This record gives sequence, structure tokens and C-alpha cells, in this order.
Amino acid sequence: MAFCSPLFSPVNFAVVPKHTKPNYRRNFTISAIPPLSTAITSPLDGTTIAVLGGSSVAALAAILSLTDPERRRQIQAEEVGGGDKEVVREYFNNNGFDRWKKIYGDTDDVNKVQLDIRLGHSKTVENVMKMLTEEGSLKGVTVCDAGCGTGCLSIPLAKEGAIVSASDISASMVAEAQKQAQEELLKAKDDLAPTPVMPKFEVKDLESLDGKYDTVVCLDVMIHYPQSKADGMIAHLASLSENRLILSFAPKTFYYDLLKRIGELFPGPSKATRAYLHAEADVEKALQKAGWKIRKRGLIATQFYFAKLIEAVPA
Repeated sequence: MAFCSPLFSPVNFAVVPKHTKPNYRRNFTISAIPPLSTAITSPLDGTTIAVLGGSSVAALAAILSLTDPERRRQIQAEEVGGGDKEVVREYFNNNGFDRWKKIYGDTDDVNKVQLDIRLGHSKTVENVMKMLTEEGSLKGVTVCDAGCGTGCLSIPLAKEGAIVSASDISASMVAEAQKQAQEELLKAKDDLAPTPVMPKFEVKDLESLDGKYDTVVCLDVMIHYPQSKADGMIAHLASLSENRLILSFAPKTFYYDLLKRIGELFPGPSKATRAYLHAEADVEKALQKAGWKIRKRGLIATQFYFAKLIEAVPA
């Protein structure tokens, strides 16, 4: 999942109408999406916080200093007998699965925030599909969808002819993705087109992934990794890819970090995993260390969802 918090900011990609359900999975078409920047970073970084007065920032800092989110996280880890990974696995196999299945789906049983996150995530998927198809057909191209969730990306990739290996740490997510893929890919079959190759779904964490692929995609998963572990995860994903690596992550800026900390003042049952933000410079440094460079970058933002999307290639 990507970081979500009350926020309004410019959207750098195609906008999905607010009152229209995204249909990127069932009837995917390439829409006119402005190209990702190849040279500049988002103008949003480090500036938006200016809307808060100095006294407001000071007051927030004082309140935040009295909270103890780390203690809550420690209790969560103790309850499942492990660290971040075990907490994430437990969450997405239980309450988190029910919540995110609704967000990633097309049910009307979502609130305003969940609908907004759904739209934001759909924009991420749309832009990934745009990047992957703009250079040619995906027929026969091998793609690793690392952290596949309910198959939001794996299914449209298979419809475009890609050979998809999809995995997730959550067995519940993998089962749902496989179910939806069977329903949608078989339904899409007609007499004039070949049957899409079913994605290969597996229950695996990122560290357990192996093999070689033309392209590796990992969307909204880095939020579960501190930067110290994210560096190794990025290097591992890069080692699996031969030509292209696409990542999305919650960007770490002063403004976004403040929003995250404000959110920790109001813990609820749906906020059951630790959220890590990542500075784009740190992600780029990890890629460079692995022998890769960023070719495209952009920011996807709605009111409650924001994610940095980058495409990297061998340097």
C-alpha cells in the first residue's frame, strides 16, 4: 500500500473522474497520459509545508513529541511473534485483507477516503501499463509483479500477453488474485484472440524471489521497509531484472513526514502496520549502487494517496 493521509496536491498524471469507478483491470486501454519526467523532480517536494504558520508547526511538534507510536509497533510485533515482516503478513492475511480487497476492487462499499485511495492506486497501475506498453507489445515479455496484492497489475499485464510471475507475502491476497485472474482472463477469451497466459501466483516475500525477468515491478511495497532494509531489497529486485525495474514508494519530505506523524496521533484498527517514507535521493543512491539509473520519474497524488513512481534501467 502507498502512504495515505489528508492531502491535496497537483496530480501529475491523467486524472480519473471522481465519480467514475476505475475500470483499469477489466477493460484496459492506453489513455493519453502525460509522459513521466525524465529530468526533473516533483515541484511539490519541501514547499507545501509553507501553508502552515510557524506557530502551528511548533504546536504540532510539541504534541508529536508526547506520542509513542514506536511502543504501539513493538506491541504489534510481540503479538505476532516477530518484526515488521510478521506484522505485515498477519495484517494482510486478516483485517488488512478485507480492507484492501475492497479498496482494490469495484464494490460500492467504500468510504470517501478508501475511494480516493482506489483512484490513486488505479492511476499508478495506469501509468505503469503506459510505461510498459509505449515501447512495444508485451506479448511474451516476462514480468515479475513483486507484491501483487489482488492482481491489479498482474491481470492487465496478462491481458496484454505478458508472462507474469506474481507474488505476495499474504496467502489471502494471492488466493484472491488467482480467483480474479481466472474469472477475468477466461471471461476475456474470444474465438479470434489467443487465451491469455495465466499469471503464476505464489506466496513469497520479496527476499525469497528468484529467477530472471525482462521487467520487475514492485508497487507500494517499500512502505513496509525501513531505508536500511530497502537498500538491500532494491538491489535484490534489480538483480532479478534484465532490462527494467519499476518502483513506487511513499516519498519522504518534511511535509509528508509531518502528515505521517500526525496520523500516528490517531491510531485505529486499520493502521496496523508501520509506514516508512523514503527520500527519492536515497532510492536513487540504492539503484546507483546496484548499477542502475532512473530513466523516468513522477508523482501520483490525490487527496489521500501519494506515491513516487520511477522507472530504472541498467546504467
